[in-house]
Amino acid sequence: MTVRIGVIGTGAIGQEHIQRLSKKLVGSQVVAINDINETAAKTAVNRIGIDAQFYANAHDLIKASDVDAIVVTSWGPTHEEFVLASIAAGKPVFCEKPLAVTAAGCKKIVDAEIKHGKRLVQVGFMRPFDSTYRQLKSALDNDEIGQPLLLNCKHFNPEVGDSYTTDMAIVDTLIHELDVLRWLLDDDYTSARVIYPRKTSKASSHLMDPQIVILETKKGIVINTEIFVNCQYGYDIQCEVVGETGIASLPEPTQVPFRKGGNLQRAILVDWKKRFIDAYDVELQAFINNIVTGNFTEGASAWDGYAAAVAADACVKAQQTGNVEAIVMPATPSFYKK
Repeated sequence: MTVRIGVIGTGAIGQEHIQRLSKKLVGSQVVAINDINETAAKTAVNRIGIDAQFYANAHDLIKASDVDAIVVTSWGPTHEEFVLASIAAGKPVFCEKPLAVTAAGCKKIVDAEIKHGKRLVQVGFMRPFDSTYRQLKSALDNDEIGQPLLLNCKHFNPEVGDSYTTDMAIVDTLIHELDVLRWLLDDDYTSARVIYPRKTSKASSHLMDPQIVILETKKGIVINTEIFVNCQYGYDIQCEVVGETGIASLPEPTQVPFRKGGNLQRAILVDWKKRFIDAYDVELQAFINNIVTGNFTEGASAWDGYAAAVAADACVKAQQTGNVEAIVMPATPSFYKK
């Protein structure tokens, strides 16, 4: 079976997904595209070397009889509209984060999917598909260090542009930790606090950088995450889990070490896409497999997207108030229990 896919949004990540869906993965074919820039969209698919129908209207693409599934990689504020339309059409949909720009928007998608009666939505949180996170998850599930007590995490970028704002440290950056750590610990968050250390001179005047976000979970685990988006030296993702009987750390990406010039050296990645490029492949292949089997059990669900949005809202509020802010998550509906 070949799943015929329509892609809405042909910017950088959209083009990368079109490339992997068309050239790298098994069982998929991109047959339709939509973007606000028709010329750029057609140029992109010509460069990739595929024949895909261009639709000026995304809703026409969603309704097209020769499109089996939708991939949404358009501007974030459009995601909610297109995912809801895909559900209404009864078509599986992969949506890059954010699922919606508000928790309320995510909840509308959850309600629509439950009303439809069948799982159709997968959210583009790729870290649970990364081999290093899966190794760490396996260690915790196998009780290698006893019950987790404390996590120390880092999300560092070499630099960001002037358009990057303080709240984006949560909604664009920490959002990945909010998803993957909930999956890693099989736990929900109960509170958030944000602390601002001394500001780096490398940050724009309007940006508070670095930040420290402290989360607590229902099981009482405390998570300390440092966000530093102008660290200069590279793209650095770290996660250390302190357990009752030991410590488990996220493995470093495989890099060739060098001994030369009187130094022991190992390169640090700078491009975030290279750090998780394999995870994107596994993630999209899982989406295809979910469609073929009709069983959406792999990948982040609409409920996971909603949970991340609820936690992010509380973190942004904590940025603004300086207080410990509650994170209130309802019990997971049986519809989303695997």
